[in-house]
Amino acid sequence: MPSQAKIIVAISGASGAHIGLKVLKVLPEAMQRHLVISEHAKVVLDKETDTKEYKNSDIGASIASGSYGADIMMITPCSMNTLAKISCGIADDLITRAASVMIKENKKLLLAPREMPFSAIALENMLKLSRLGVIIAPPVAAYYANVSTVDEMEDFFIGKWFDLLGIEHNLYQRWSSDD
Repeated sequence: MPSQAKIIVAISGASGAHIGLKVLKVLPEAMQRHLVISEHAKVVLDKETDTKEYKNSDIGASIASGSYGADIMMITPCSMNTLAKISCGIADDLITRAASVMIKENKKLLLAPREMPFSAIALENMLKLSRLGVIIAPPVAAYYANVSTVDEMEDFFIGKWFDLLGIEHNLYQRWSSDD
């Protein structure tokens, strides 16, 4: 990963939007951060960050272009609506356009679907995207992580996402056979 890797964090849907903000807080300092929040998730952003935030309606933003060169994109949480649009190639807002660019440019794209149970349609969309190289990683509890609070479980989720994206962290204690 480049020393000044560029990451796009998108937050779609309101349920669980705070975890997307938490991702921003724990990213390595060296990463160049870009944030897109859907209209339904806006209510959770209540303080300034050192992150460049875009309006989801700004489809002409730099991150909507393959020539911008984003390295990673995470959509956490990812609503079923956003997942379906990406799966069908609909790029009608900045989040879906940037995701489309990540797929086209063969860059890392991680979606954290937030709904359960998953419908057959959602599962088909996830399978289709997975076959294109998109990482599908819903926040699923791991009982071996020995967590005792919701905050610790969120750290585990984020740590697993970072593992999948090649981002170094120390958010959770890794499993070992010595434990």
